Amino acid sequence: MQARRQYWQDVVSKTYFSLDLRFPSRNDFSASLGAWSMGPVAVSRNIANGLLYKRHERHLQNEREESFLITVPELAEIRFEQDGKDVRCRPGAFVIERSHLPYEFSHHDPAALWVLKIPSAVLRERITRPERLATLQFDASRSVGALFVDTLRLAGERIGEMDEATRTMMGRHLVELLAMAIEADDRVLTGHSSSVRNGHLLRCEHFIRSRLDDMRLTPQMIADGCGISLRYLHQIFEGEGMTVCAYIRNQRLSMCDALLRDPNCRKSISEIAYQGGFADQAQFSRNYRGRFGRTPSEARAISRGSNS
Repeated sequence: MQARRQYWQDVVSKTYFSLDLRFPSRNDFSASLGAWSMGPVAVSRNIANGLLYKRHERHLQNEREESFLITVPELAEIRFEQDGKDVRCRPGAFVIERSHLPYEFSHHDPAALWVLKIPSAVLRERITRPERLATLQFDASRSVGALFVDTLRLAGERIGEMDEATRTMMGRHLVELLAMAIEADDRVLTGHSSSVRNGHLLRCEHFIRSRLDDMRLTPQMIADGCGISLRYLHQIFEGEGMTVCAYIRNQRLSMCDALLRDPNCRKSISEIAYQGGFADQAQFSRNYRGRFGRTPSEARAISRGSNS
């Protein structure tokens, strides 16, 4: 039994990150874990008897890359405690966890979990300051939240049938659905003033992403479209450590980069530049190289070479 528990500790730490585990006193512990990569994100299916997982400060010392875990319980309630917040999440919802803060995660009864692990850099391309979402629960019983969870389950079940390029595209699709589920949750608009501010930020982000192909997109257009003043718009983004124009440019570059790396995209580089809202290909190339350290042509060649 001790060897089985040590094996489970090693497997869990390898799949997610370093953790300490506390097992139930009974001797009939059993568990299974399947994990699959989808480009930069990973999906896992975790089934186990009651457990307590602890992530301490010492576990963070040698880790550089922050990740977020989106955990979907199916059989039993889970408990998650981080940064002074204690959350109970039941089937029909999902909870977001940060890797770069200590936490406790537990379930008393046997549990089956779907877990999506997303590197911080990947999630930040879609959601500004995602750490504000840690410990929040989101509804998975209806609308986009249910679609996200249904897609996560189906992807995990069908992943063995996908090639590497399809897996990568599916990973991006899951991140997009997650972001849509978060944006559709009206609770971020209630409560403290900081939550109202975050709600305005999410709405502005969505407005911008839906109009990235519009070269005329300006801060004033965004403020008008979101029903806030231009001054308040700038204050919101300054609070995130960036300007509105820098956010627009980064989102355009991220969208173009995804198209350049998509093996199924047959658009020319100039077409991708215009779709991304850039006035000309030269302007796009300068900005792209400044962001990613290579030209658009080089990025496309690397992507096609890796899929040949």
